[in-house]
Amino acid sequence: MRSAIHDVFGDPAEVLALADSPIPEPGPGKVRIRTLLSPIHNHDLWTVRGNYGYKPALPAIGGSEAVGVVYAVGDGVDAALVGQRFAVAGVHGSWAEYFIASAAGLVPVPDAIPDEAAAQLIAMPFSAITLLESLGVAEGDWVAQNTANGAVGKTLAMLAKARGVNVVNLVRRDAGVAELTDLGIDNAVSTAAPDWKAKVAELTGGAPIKAAVDSIGGTASGDMADLLGENGLLVSFGSMTGEPMQISSGAVIFKQLTVKGFWGSTVSATMAPDLRRKLIGELLTQVATGKLKLPTDGVYGLDQVSDAVKASLTPGKTGKVLLRP
Repeated sequence: MRSAIHDVFGDPAEVLALADSPIPEPGPGKVRIRTLLSPIHNHDLWTVRGNYGYKPALPAIGGSEAVGVVYAVGDGVDAALVGQRFAVAGVHGSWAEYFIASAAGLVPVPDAIPDEAAAQLIAMPFSAITLLESLGVAEGDWVAQNTANGAVGKTLAMLAKARGVNVVNLVRRDAGVAELTDLGIDNAVSTAAPDWKAKVAELTGGAPIKAAVDSIGGTASGDMADLLGENGLLVSFGSMTGEPMQISSGAVIFKQLTVKGFWGSTVSATMAPDLRRKLIGELLTQVATGKLKLPTDGVYGLDQVSDAVKASLTPGKTGKVLLRP
């Protein structure tokens, strides 16, 4: 089968190439899926570089999420699944014509959701909805997030809006405000303006911000703490700067703030099955009705994997780059 494979760890644009690989056979409880589309995530590229938590044996096929059609089933799996379309994440080797997935992890995709959205339905959106769920906020509450024009940020903003939760969406460039507005995302503020905190206060009308999500680290963490109201929650979701969080002890003490981390894979692994089904159902509904938009920024063949990687790393892109076998 055709696959995007790497024999060494390194720059994905240089080490990934089209190659033939054996068609995998599904074991007990597994299925073989014929890939329709598979996205390029940042964590996929870090895996190819050899710098992620999971380090595959070489040679390795890239990719960890896809939409596809079940082509074959292993022992103990209902043969009626063959021919049905599913979304799946947390897999290995989806940048190929076929890949193996656990039957228990398959998410059936309604006809109303196109392949382009279904291909990126789980990994980033599920992180966003579980992150939103963890904030413990209700309709009418205010939350804040930085890097709001990232994949998770955009999704969280749209899901929160559907729930009636208000979000202050911080971006680092003025152009990011227009980018969010084009997607129907409100309350975008550029931190490039010197008076951006005053703008936030104007947006909220003085209402307390109950939770904040920091994906930058460094001094940005302190800025998020400054925005929070009394008994607010500050969640560290990432560290774009790679710097330690710099938070004033005064803000933590006098506002009695709670600071915690969020690691999606851990939260997902320990989540109650009923809650998982509820959140997946909410995602499917919001995508099918158009309230949650999952835009794409190009579809490339496996023989164009180098160009696809470069496109996925281009600043200012508005959606996911997808690979088609």
